[in-house]
Amino acid sequence: MSYRTTPAIDYVENVAPGSGALPPRAWFASSDAKSLSLNGNWRFRLSATADAEDESFAAEGYDTGDWAEVAVPGHWVLQGGGVFGSPIYTNHLYPFPVDPPHVPTENPTGDHVRSFDLPADWPGDGGAVLRFDGVESCARVWLNGTDLGEFKGSRLPHEFAVGLLLKPTGNVLAVRVHQWSAGSYLEDQDQWWLPGIFRDVTLLHRPADSALDFFVHAGFDHVTGEGTLRVDSDVDGRVSVPALDIDVATGESVTVPVRPWTAETPYLYDGVLATGGERVPLRIGFRTVALEDGLIKVNGKPLLFKGVNRHEWHPEQGRALDVETMRADVLLMKRHNLNAVRTSHYPPHPAFLDLCDEYGLWVVDECDLETHGFTEQAWRDNPVDDDRWTPALLDRAARMVERDKNHPSVVIWSLGNEAGTGRGLTAMAEWIHGRDGSRLVHYEGDIDCRDTDVYSRMYAGHAEVERIGAGLDGGTRKRRELPFILCEYGHAMGNGPGGIADYQRLFESYGRLQGGFIWEWIDHGITHPELGFAYGGDFGEELHDGNFVCDGLVFPDRTPSPGLVEYKKVIEPVRIEGDGADGTVRVTNAYDFADLSHLEFEFSYQVDGVPTGAHTLAVPPLGPGESAEVKLPAAAPDGNGDEVRWTVRALLAEDTSWSGRGHEVAWAQRTVAPRAPLPAATGAGPAADGDRIVLGPASFDARTGALRSIGGVDVTGLRLDVWRAPTDNDEGASWQDDVRYGVRWRQLGLHRMRHRLDGVESGDDALTVRTRVAPAAREVGLSTVYRWTSDGTRLRLTVSVAPEGDWTVPLPRLGVRFGLPAASTDSAVWFGSGGEAYPDTKAAAKLLQWDASIGELQTPYVRPQENGARSDVRWAELGGLRIEGEPEFWFSARRWTNEQLDAAGHLTDLTPGETVWVNLDHGQHGIGSQSCGPGPLPQYFLKAEPAEFSFVFSVID
Repeated sequence: MSYRTTPAIDYVENVAPGSGALPPRAWFASSDAKSLSLNGNWRFRLSATADAEDESFAAEGYDTGDWAEVAVPGHWVLQGGGVFGSPIYTNHLYPFPVDPPHVPTENPTGDHVRSFDLPADWPGDGGAVLRFDGVESCARVWLNGTDLGEFKGSRLPHEFAVGLLLKPTGNVLAVRVHQWSAGSYLEDQDQWWLPGIFRDVTLLHRPADSALDFFVHAGFDHVTGEGTLRVDSDVDGRVSVPALDIDVATGESVTVPVRPWTAETPYLYDGVLATGGERVPLRIGFRTVALEDGLIKVNGKPLLFKGVNRHEWHPEQGRALDVETMRADVLLMKRHNLNAVRTSHYPPHPAFLDLCDEYGLWVVDECDLETHGFTEQAWRDNPVDDDRWTPALLDRAARMVERDKNHPSVVIWSLGNEAGTGRGLTAMAEWIHGRDGSRLVHYEGDIDCRDTDVYSRMYAGHAEVERIGAGLDGGTRKRRELPFILCEYGHAMGNGPGGIADYQRLFESYGRLQGGFIWEWIDHGITHPELGFAYGGDFGEELHDGNFVCDGLVFPDRTPSPGLVEYKKVIEPVRIEGDGADGTVRVTNAYDFADLSHLEFEFSYQVDGVPTGAHTLAVPPLGPGESAEVKLPAAAPDGNGDEVRWTVRALLAEDTSWSGRGHEVAWAQRTVAPRAPLPAATGAGPAADGDRIVLGPASFDARTGALRSIGGVDVTGLRLDVWRAPTDNDEGASWQDDVRYGVRWRQLGLHRMRHRLDGVESGDDALTVRTRVAPAAREVGLSTVYRWTSDGTRLRLTVSVAPEGDWTVPLPRLGVRFGLPAASTDSAVWFGSGGEAYPDTKAAAKLLQWDASIGELQTPYVRPQENGARSDVRWAELGGLRIEGEPEFWFSARRWTNEQLDAAGHLTDLTPGETVWVNLDHGQHGIGSQSCGPGPLPQYFLKAEPAEFSFVFSVID
């Protein structure tokens, strides 16, 4: 139920952005003026409603001795072991009745109190400012009993003038924070609802004549190589840049030769803005952003975004990130070839943008605005088309732009996300264009590009993206003349995303397509003592969207997922092509700005997956877009029947700020000589031995033909397997019922296949077992024949599969599964892909000899699902057996069945058993991105059609 507030708390439901705060201004981390961090432990009291307690707690002398404590920055629901409430996850549904601007009476409200003394050297002159960098969702502030005001706009800074209120000792700062407010309607992002003071609280001394707002304009002329610097400042002063011999007054322009800033070459000049009372360090990057020839250009060159969407997240602290966690994100991005970040869907902590400036990442800086929940009523009453809310929207736009305008990494402003359309968005775009003409404006929901400079979409399929690239998409004339980006694509939920290599080929084929941003960076799992990582519903939420919050390229602990490894390969900035048959390969520089002088190239041959030695490959320092034929340094070795391949690797030649020398940037592999065909393994015939049939090293059940052992190694339950624990992308999004293959597989019954024995035939040279594999209640099936032969030492299995009936869905997988004793099967060695790979996630499948424990073969997706398959496997050894395939196969092994994996909701639900279950797959269905985007492309379907494949088993001596 919504309610009418009493006058004392009517600000909670007021659509205005707040009162009492100073105008927004440029953020800077430090200056020579004093500052005092007020982070730390604060006294805390939680109330169930906004009006449960009066304001007496804010008065001087109020006794908070019996209150609890919480850490600031922090979210109270992630502290106190559940005493202070729980997180709530929704994708787009509001977790309260939609009755704007009203919010429920049940409105958790946290009173925070912090006492502090001024440092002994705190100046007695001048003023002071109290700055809050982020509070969710509405705060009212008192200092020493004086009401300073209130504010909304959770991920944006707010400052209050407090100089006249400060005392040398015994200052009392009181902050009342409401979880729900009118501002909550503007913050319906796909993430956890987490109230609290989650960013820094800082007291800033403001000397007389100190810096207020300033705007660093640092353009670059790519024709002349000169940069033009002008710093506009509210307070007159001087700007000095020693490396450029610049010393000019604010407001004056100076043009000098400079090194430009780009994400690939992030050169920054140290400078100082000096006013009469303060010196503010500047880090200046010269670059020019323009919309020219229908393209986004920086310094005269078109960009190709190889980006990711990033929510701020930590599994224990939520959105309360420290700088080292932010740095860890940036370093991981750089090491995986990413060049861009969209700050979905709010401005990040400003220190993150400092890191993007320093290390080099293009940034689409997005405003703290999303009203996605209004889709449930066809956008009726949507605040962005209601003039009463426009001041709040403009306030959010201004606080983002003014805070972040001096970052060279920020090249595009974004109005927000999934907020429909309306007059408020138009007002925001007009204001931003008027305030900062040096950057472009983005908003995906502006389908006709009336207010924006970029045509942006999310999750468009490959075919549509190609039509857009070719200019065949229609739309308004303005839209047809604009560049296109996928602000979200490649939904990285669970196993996946698939198909991103196919997107990248389109991006590189059509100039209008300027790349995109994978959704998203990190799984938003919350550390949980019983569940490992918790997701939506694990805290008893009334409404939730399950594990849809876990859709990142890194796991909650920031371990890279196979999806990030795949993306790194897909977007690598060096292309190495050709089969080397003529003794050369073609190397192409795919950077936008950098040459290849910072890389060294290594060449090696591998025999049966084992390198035979490395050689230096001489590659010239190619400029962007340039290619060269490069001679291979050595003749291929004789494999004597083993497969011979070569690998070329592009490595950092020297240490960089983001990685050390030898870091692999790009690579390619090719086959020089294929392996010899597998032996026929014939000559020994089957022989009856009581209730067994013996064939070479193997024994079988005489009645059923089931394999029991090979050379003393017990084998359990070998039979055809078509089921995999559906991935999040198999399950698909709820609005795509017609093609949700995980759902259709269950409807058909592929998770409960029945195996009918039709015959066991013991011939002179083979044991043949005929079966039919089919789901109950359906007429479709798979006629399956297992033919076993042996030469006395090796055992060969040939499986022939013929579909029967009308199969209207592809198969999840096709292969055989069997069990080995866990006690003697603790690791595996194989020649194939080193990491997880599926038909449309194989770009990063580097084929070498590898070894791993059975545990290491599992990919720990937060919600368990099909995982860990190694592709293009030639042979594998585990449990005392060597298994060779013809053709190559997918290999996986785990200490639980696929059915147990399917039934698990969290990793802690999986209990290792006494059997290691091994899958040898002839085929796998593709992965796609259908947890939100398109499913697998047709070429990655595993169609139900006739198939034959073989494996040769032998005992390892």
